Amino acid sequence: MNRREFGRIVAGTVLAQALGKGSAPVFAASQASGFRFSVMAWTLEKQRPFDQCIEMVARAGYQGVELVNEYADWTTRDIRRILAKMNSLGLQFDAMSGGPVTLADPHSTQALLDQLEKHVKLAEQLHCRQIILTSGSRVPGLSPEAERKAMLDNLSRVAELAGRRDVQVVIEPIDLLEAPMAYLNSVTDAFEMVRTIGSQNLMVLYDFYHEQRGAGNLLEKLEKNIEWVGLVHVADVPGRHQPGTGEIDYDNIYRKLAELRYDKFIAMEFYPTGDPVQVLEAARQEAQRDASAVSAS
Repeated sequence: MNRREFGRIVAGTVLAQALGKGSAPVFAASQASGFRFSVMAWTLEKQRPFDQCIEMVARAGYQGVELVNEYADWTTRDIRRILAKMNSLGLQFDAMSGGPVTLADPHSTQALLDQLEKHVKLAEQLHCRQIILTSGSRVPGLSPEAERKAMLDNLSRVAELAGRRDVQVVIEPIDLLEAPMAYLNSVTDAFEMVRTIGSQNLMVLYDFYHEQRGAGNLLEKLEKNIEWVGLVHVADVPGRHQPGTGEIDYDNIYRKLAELRYDKFIAMEFYPTGDPVQVLEAARQEAQRDASAVSAS
């Protein structure tokens, strides 16, 4: 543990004690070769209440927690309590979903911006600076050309809003096996769109699980577009379990990320097939070993 990590954890403990929450355990987060590690909370919530989930994430040595809609019913008091607990555990909310939208619909712009503004305000309360958007469905009766124009127009407006509010939006393609009507279903199209818009407030979430199911060729697309990768998600295919249970060679992916000097979050979004803490810890350690091997070579 370095001085910065120690100071952060001590500060979090003091805050928690000041709010009457000083009994929460403190766990040191690990970091190597620029990687930071996070867990999508929904993958654990079928097994434990939310507070226990974040304790498991901390015990496994992670720094971040990502949200889908867990915050929907949180009151201001809930947020204050949860943030104190997160601080005491050395954790942060690194990303959260921006809710369902239809980016390829030319008539959805105002509703999209209103909803995003609402989520930005909530993200500020949660001290979270990254918002995840999926494209939503194709629009019946609209031509591919009209859908693409609407998508680019809406993403441009999203980037402008994100720039004004000092947050980053990452767009996530979803494979057609999971969402047969998804408009954006490949990182190839996503990278082309964010390059066209050209804003650092609009990046791509590269979910290796979705891309493997839809297209494959994971490493080449990663290497060609690394400057537009704002976040990566990890799960194996098939089954959405931890790396090593399926067909994706995550050792190669982690080594490539290290070679490309990726220094953002690696978020685990899988169903652990054993003890969640042990499986998450092993997944993190595997990534760190691969990155360390690159650093030593």
